[in-house]
Amino acid sequence: MIMNKKVAFYTLGCKLNYSETSGIARQFTTAGYNVVQFTDAADVYVINTCSVTENADKKCRKVVKEALKHSPNAYITIVGCYAQLKPEEITKIEGVDMVLGAAEKFDIINHLSNLTKQPKALVYQQNIANTNQFVPSYSIGDRTRTFLKVQDGCDYSCSFCTIPLARGASRSDTIESVLAQVAQIAASGVKEIVLTGVNLGDFGIRESVRANTFFDLIKELDKVEGIERFRISSIEPNLLTNQIIDFVAQSKKFVPHFHIPLQSGSPKILGLMRRRYKQELYTERVNYIKKLMPNCCIGVDVIVGFPGETHDDFLDTYNYLNELEISYLHVFTYSERENTLASSMPNSISANKRAERSKMLHILSDKKRRAFYQTQINTNAQVLFEADHKNGFMTGFTPNYVKIKVAYDPLLINELKTVSLNEILPDGEMSATEIAELLVH
Repeated sequence: MIMNKKVAFYTLGCKLNYSETSGIARQFTTAGYNVVQFTDAADVYVINTCSVTENADKKCRKVVKEALKHSPNAYITIVGCYAQLKPEEITKIEGVDMVLGAAEKFDIINHLSNLTKQPKALVYQQNIANTNQFVPSYSIGDRTRTFLKVQDGCDYSCSFCTIPLARGASRSDTIESVLAQVAQIAASGVKEIVLTGVNLGDFGIRESVRANTFFDLIKELDKVEGIERFRISSIEPNLLTNQIIDFVAQSKKFVPHFHIPLQSGSPKILGLMRRRYKQELYTERVNYIKKLMPNCCIGVDVIVGFPGETHDDFLDTYNYLNELEISYLHVFTYSERENTLASSMPNSISANKRAERSKMLHILSDKKRRAFYQTQINTNAQVLFEADHKNGFMTGFTPNYVKIKVAYDPLLINELKTVSLNEILPDGEMSATEIAELLVH
């Protein structure tokens, strides 16, 4: 066992990455390392990377540079999607000592038996086709909510996406294992769990035989004691069944909040993206949710600037989203990815047009969020308050994902309080008063 060695972490990308970073951190703790802040002088830095966001190489390079500022002789290990896709590119980043692929990152302690820096970075990475084991993980200790990974990989072949190449085929945890982890999380005092995965609704595929479904999982989780809230992260519209929506509508633990990727409101572009649904299905899902849960928050992923997206195609997306009863957008500007079908498609969109369309949708998102918040004024809701605070204020979220801002009070951290929602503040958050006691004026 290594004693008195310090390790620090930096995570780029999605909630799934955060859950996996926490799982890897617990391996280091078990091995005798002390986990410290990134700004501390650590012996080992582990940087968990993403390939979905643009400029993965620049971001990785910058984080490595910052780590070496804090600890010039530290051992730098790169893991995550970027590490699986482009390990040799990463070895050219000055200061990197080791690159671990999608499977190897979960065996990081064994690979770190020798912390001696070498002339060239070591690479441990197997063909993604051989990565078929599910490794459980969850984030804890750094936030009020825990992100629990229940599924990994993807069998879809969207023309713009490298995730199947970075994470492999779809695979899931067992319901029994998930319940055991939830019990551990509950024992730590966490009150909300966010279920995460690459293709979450695909939960249950095990060796090509669907033993359990995502619906089976949420039914079991709804019975768990000790967790107040479950939140479903991003789920594909073709996998978000009416059965799941019906269940969430009557559940006391699953909150009225869905994040449903759309990617484009243009039928033509949806086809070019090789998405597995049509616009009509998406509309049906949103309308059905709002029929059962009028106060439900619905978030949407959308990509702008996809090859062949004409001005009229973009307007189809804009107008569709403007008319749809949704609550906010996550806007992604299309960027080319090697080894994807889209990267070789004709009619590339200029960077200026991509940026212009992205700006328009960000403005629309702000408008949608404000309109949704407006419907919540003078309603009562339970807020789970976060530990983070700034300038004398702290924040928390209602079940339907309205962000509440109140005067900082350490006694509120990780507490559920019933409040009355007052008004939308200049920063876009909402003020509230506790039903029994004034929290903010």
